[in-house]
Amino acid sequence: MSYLRTYLSLSHISGGFVAILVGYTSAAAIVFQAALSAGATPDQVSSWLWALGVAMGVMGIALSLYYKHPIMIAWSTPGAALLVTSLPGIAYSDAIGAFLFCSALITICGITGWFDKIMKLVPQSLANAMLAGVLLRFGLNVFPAFEKESLIVGTMVATYILGKWKKTPYAIPLTFAVGVILSFFQGEIDLSGISLSLTTPVWTWPSFDLSVLIGVGLPLFIVTMASQNVPGIAVLRAHGYQTPASPLIGWTGAMGLAFAPFGGYAYNMAAITAALCMGEDVDKDPAKRYLATVWVGVFYFLAGLFGATVAGFFAAFPHALVAAIAGLALLGTIANSLHTALNDASGREAAILTFVITASGGSFLTVGAPFWGLLIGLAVYRLTQKH
Repeated sequence: MSYLRTYLSLSHISGGFVAILVGYTSAAAIVFQAALSAGATPDQVSSWLWALGVAMGVMGIALSLYYKHPIMIAWSTPGAALLVTSLPGIAYSDAIGAFLFCSALITICGITGWFDKIMKLVPQSLANAMLAGVLLRFGLNVFPAFEKESLIVGTMVATYILGKWKKTPYAIPLTFAVGVILSFFQGEIDLSGISLSLTTPVWTWPSFDLSVLIGVGLPLFIVTMASQNVPGIAVLRAHGYQTPASPLIGWTGAMGLAFAPFGGYAYNMAAITAALCMGEDVDKDPAKRYLATVWVGVFYFLAGLFGATVAGFFAAFPHALVAAIAGLALLGTIANSLHTALNDASGREAAILTFVITASGGSFLTVGAPFWGLLIGLAVYRLTQKH
């Protein structure tokens, strides 16, 4: 019975569900667009969702159970955005070849241990500053969501405050449940057009065009590593988990090699959604928070099996509800990250630079703000530490 209680904790299950809810509702549409830009047929689009969900689920469960750390694997959202603009006019088989090329480069980074060496150069204060900057926009989205759906979001905020006041570990699950119930009775959730059906994966033999490898595969690798894997490892470090980075990166690349022919264009460490599984709301004991990412893996695996059906289910939730639950669930992480980032007076200037650049949400040379914030913050940190 105690074994079941360990693996069937409401806070772990709800934390995992909220993470996948945020992941699908915020990025699934971009993945759809990327697949369509590649000229994928409807069956191939569903195969993309199958490949992404099944691989992320299996890998997330396996790595979380092996390391006993909250490890969450995700698709590359910036990578998908890049593909939307770079794949039109390119043969679908050439696109698959570019995906394999990208995954091969990621695998090499993991096997050689280069990524671990790079991450050891990043101070804890800068990792926390970047994390706070990445997550800030989610906290800022709560009030605009309140403007759109005052009753739903207002009641959710009130439930969250009450839960925190009563110090219940189920503040976030209760807040989410209240939001869903109100949304349902207000007619904001429409599940009528959703039918349950398993997805059949579609294999595509790759072809390799040098211009596509350089023009699509290489940028996809850079964007995935800089905008996804660096923040993803930084999230783990910011929460005190010293999981070796290179093996994790290596496994994401290996899974890409296996699933690219089915549409698995790129896999990486999750950052924002992973942070949803690392706070005190999930479990007071950091050593048990990995159980939430195990549930994330279960949900991702099921989402992959049912492909477009599950994507439609997540899309049925009101945007305001998703924005509110994500923002409220991340408030504690944002506060703790800022406290750690700015606590060291000698590195405060570097940390605040990292934070504001990351929070800007901009990009340069197709690489997102988290990478540039960390790079500039690291340069300032090294310069100021020498004086």
